[in-house]
Amino acid sequence: MAVFKKKSKSKPAISTAALPDIIFMLLFFFMVSTELKEDTVIVRNELPKATQLQELAEQTLTAFIYIGPPTDARFGTDPKIQLNDVFSNVGDITRFIEEKRAEMPENLKDKLEVSLKIDKETKMGLITDVKLELRKAEARKIQYTGNKVSDLGE
Repeated sequence: MAVFKKKSKSKPAISTAALPDIIFMLLFFFMVSTELKEDTVIVRNELPKATQLQELAEQTLTAFIYIGPPTDARFGTDPKIQLNDVFSNVGDITRFIEEKRAEMPENLKDKLEVSLKIDKETKMGLITDVKLELRKAEARKIQYTGNKVSDLGE
């Protein structure tokens, strides 16, 4: 009778030498293909013209508040406040500022700036109410956004 040898059942080890390369390629792919979310403006935002403007230093430290009449006539013609992508009232501004500060690192919370993008036809009463609410929320760094007037006297 013939004697048969048992085959060993051990499997060769899987090489993991290429694993870091694959991980970095995936990381690079997602970094390049990801878009940062921007607000969808749902109010008319025809900004006033200005002669002396400065660009924002860091937009990551800025909270944007849009004020103007809605672009959709179903919501009326009175100016409304837009926080993120929804209509809000003046009382929601404090909560909005607190949420923005909660998203920021602890050492940058006092550097939060608020940029007001206000339609040029908006009355000052609503703007004053917004500024008073920002004062209650301890958001005292306020910027007004405008369009630059060209040198041609536009």
